[in-house]
Amino acid sequence: MNPKQRVEMRMDSKPGLKKYIEIGYGNRWFVRTEIENKDGTETEIRGIITPFKLRSIYLRIWIGYKVLVIDLKEGIKISTKPRKCIKFILGFYGI
Repeated sequence: MNPKQRVEMRMDSKPGLKKYIEIGYGNRWFVRTEIENKDGTETEIRGIITPFKLRSIYLRIWIGYKVLVIDLKEGIKISTKPRKCIKFILGFYGI
């Protein structure tokens, strides 16, 4: 069993954790899954982790200190971050 399979099995054994599958420029990997643990910490994994039950789709555009998020469930949000970055991300939120 390769290390990625071990990670997938460990994450899948914890039902109900929030998962964010993101595709695009600006993250460590072009395709990644971020898992939000119940204690608020996050785990970032290369590729797509299954099973995945889709809750929402979003587009995040981060240029400089400003971030624009267009989410099908929560609408449009603009925020300011403390660091400069450039990101163009299509994301899928689910459990």
